[in-house]
Amino acid sequence: QVQLVESGGGLVQAGGSLRLSCAASERTRSSYGMGWFRQAPGKEREFVAAINWSGGSTGYADSVKGRFTISRDNAKNTVYLQMNNLNPEDTAVYYCAGTYGSSWYRHLNEYSYWGQGTQVTVSS
Repeated sequence: QVQLVESGGGLVQAGGSLRLSCAASERTRSSYGMGWFRQAPGKEREFVAAINWSGGSTGYADSVKGRFTISRDNAKNTVYLQMNNLNPEDTAVYYCAGTYGSSWYRHLNEYSYWGQGTQVTVSS
């Protein structure tokens, strides 16, 4: 079974930056779309960003557009989420997810594999 392992979370002040990484256990992950979601306490898990198999097409939630950038390195089976200009509303557990489609998808139910999550906390 495919395993996804996130890293890079932590505590940062408002206006700061973090880069999350998601490493996949299988090379075949490079053929499929990947996404990032987040879940704040008491809230539902929500879409953040996603990328197609080649990295040539991406999508973002309106709340992060212009501040976050998703990318991938298929040679390393790794997907990244660069987060700039963070604000307290970005505080959440961030999850990496994998789909069996080649495109990128906005909806949570399109994803079949999930990482364990990494905590991002932004202080004001």
